[in-house]
Amino acid sequence: MENKAIICKDLTKQFGNFKAVDKVTFDVDQGEIFGFLGANGAGKTTAMRILCGLSYPTSGEASVAGFNVYKQQEQIKKNIGYMSQKFSLYDNLSVLENIEFYGGVYGVSRSDIKTRSTELVSSLRLEKEAKKMVGSLPLGWKQKLAFSVAVFHRPKIVFLDEPTGGVDPVTRRQFWDMIYEAAAGGITVFVTTHYMDEAEYCNRISIMVDGRVEAMDTPAALKTQFNAGSMDQVFYLLAREAKRQSD
Repeated sequence: MENKAIICKDLTKQFGNFKAVDKVTFDVDQGEIFGFLGANGAGKTTAMRILCGLSYPTSGEASVAGFNVYKQQEQIKKNIGYMSQKFSLYDNLSVLENIEFYGGVYGVSRSDIKTRSTELVSSLRLEKEAKKMVGSLPLGWKQKLAFSVAVFHRPKIVFLDEPTGGVDPVTRRQFWDMIYEAAAGGITVFVTTHYMDEAEYCNRISIMVDGRVEAMDTPAALKTQFNAGSMDQVFYLLAREAKRQSD
């Protein structure tokens, strides 16, 4: 199991009589791009909170980056990056100030922050915008910057919660180029998305329905299994059976 970034076995989260996550079992390889899909109410947000060290499971087992979700939540937080659709940087700080702030939060040394921030600004071609307030940037640039900051401390795993919501198709494609680059560098990518064309970019996909993983495989294998021409069709075939309406 040394090459596993995430391991879940019968992971369960219960609120009273309601099982938000119901005996979920899967694992994710190091450097894999793993799509975690499900309609609203499927339980994926609850599961992701557990894996990010923000919530305790009711039962079952799970480890993230080799750390136990019950006993080692702080170690998990130090070894992961996180980015949400609701843009996680500060609009009233400049590009460089955001990078420096989050670098410090993640424990990156001052000298490394200086070196890496210069490299990052150059790679994103934001030299002219480096001292501008982030709030003035177009959404696509914000999202690419947010992803870069989420992996700035070179975590073992980065969790992306619907990271491309609201951005145009060209920017989404560029964003996925950045994801591929991160994975090629050894970072495991755990991503949720509502765009089924993006699901095609993942190495493997799991699809949750009503708290359970109903299907998990490569995009090609899932399309074959469900005799579907696209991931949209696969998702629809599974999601139409869902009884829940909200996560």
